[in-house]
Amino acid sequence: QVQLVESGGGLVQAGGSLRLSCAASGRTFSSYAMGWFRQAPGKEREFVAAISASGGNTYYADSVKGRFTISRDNAKNTVYLQMNSLKPEDTAVYYCAAARSFGRVYLVQSDYDHWGQGTQVTVSS
Repeated sequence: QVQLVESGGGLVQAGGSLRLSCAASGRTFSSYAMGWFRQAPGKEREFVAAISASGGNTYYADSVKGRFTISRDNAKNTVYLQMNSLKPEDTAVYYCAAARSFGRVYLVQSDYDHWGQGTQVTVSS
């Protein structure tokens, strides 16, 4: 079982940066692929970024490519989402998720087995 706790959200002006962290419990973190999703008010939850269990492969939604970077530190059981050049449309609750890994990244929500509670990111114009 993996429990996930996000942190690092907050209020930032457009053009600013935030780094989200997701701390995982358990001793098997390195066997999970990880992902970040977000849900804006009135919208469905959407994929943002994913990273393989080893950290060697990453994938991004087109809307964040070039601005966001996903990374992980398996020694610290933590996955990060560095968000730069933030836009008002990035405002959402951000969730991290863990998927049993078969050596690849996962883009679909149903592939993920464990979810955090979410952290609010608000970008003002």
